Amino acid sequence: MTHPGYAAARKRPKRDFFPVVLVGPAIFLLLLVGLFPLIYSIVVSFQGLTMTDEDTSFQGFANYAQLFHDSRLWESILHTVIITVVALPLEVLLGLGMALLLLDPIRGRQAFVALLVLPTMISPVVAGATWRLLFDHHFGPINEVLGWITGHEQALLWVVMPDLVYPSILICEIWQWTPFMFLLLLAALTGVDRSAVEAAEIDGATYWQKLWHIELPAIQPVMIVAVLIRALDLARVFDVVWALTKGGPGTMTETVSIYAYIQGFQQFETSYTAAIAFLIIALLSVLMTAAVRKVEFVR
Repeated sequence: MTHPGYAAARKRPKRDFFPVVLVGPAIFLLLLVGLFPLIYSIVVSFQGLTMTDEDTSFQGFANYAQLFHDSRLWESILHTVIITVVALPLEVLLGLGMALLLLDPIRGRQAFVALLVLPTMISPVVAGATWRLLFDHHFGPINEVLGWITGHEQALLWVVMPDLVYPSILICEIWQWTPFMFLLLLAALTGVDRSAVEAAEIDGATYWQKLWHIELPAIQPVMIVAVLIRALDLARVFDVVWALTKGGPGTMTETVSIYAYIQGFQQFETSYTAAIAFLIIALLSVLMTAAVRKVEFVR
């Protein structure tokens, strides 16, 4: 007589490892590409590599101790935070406004959408260089237009004057990446259940009530993901600022990515640059983990 447990074990399907075999090489390659630079940077950060000294011996926490006494590093982090906290909300609000305007079917809607997303397709370096030409105080059209409006010639040094350098960076950044927010939010709004909106209209709800109580809660997951993506992107902003100001005037607009680039590829402080990179990775990991947990708690 066959034992019941043995019969149940025979009926239990065997685990199929064939999908794991197919996906395994790709996962291994991704881990190799992602983990190797991180591990190598951590190892280098405990050494003393510079342009003139190839000391690979263990230096302890000397490079990390230097981080806490580097005022220029913390100023660059502050500059990055300023750009992020100003640009990100404006991109979300402008993107949401554009999405709401183009939510209803209108003639030429597809053409408008295609034109609006063009800035996102441009390389950030090209965008920054283009806006630098537009801001040129001799031949730039922006000063020319301002001169027509005010009635006298304008020669504003947009990328040099301390009062104008941040607005020039923010204008370029918001111009290029607001369409990204617009596209994601438009797709999310298109998927909102219209029957709930129509029911609210029948009950006498105003436009703002429908937006606040129905549409925004429905697109909240997409909006949160979009905000996290853009926040991470702004935290490593380099291209636009480098093309516009190269961190100037002085170090007034020097972001943490620009500072790391200068230390690594101009001063050739290899090990110290690796310590900076690991510090930024650790800070962003903590912030993103806290943000994701907060989002899960809200949901």
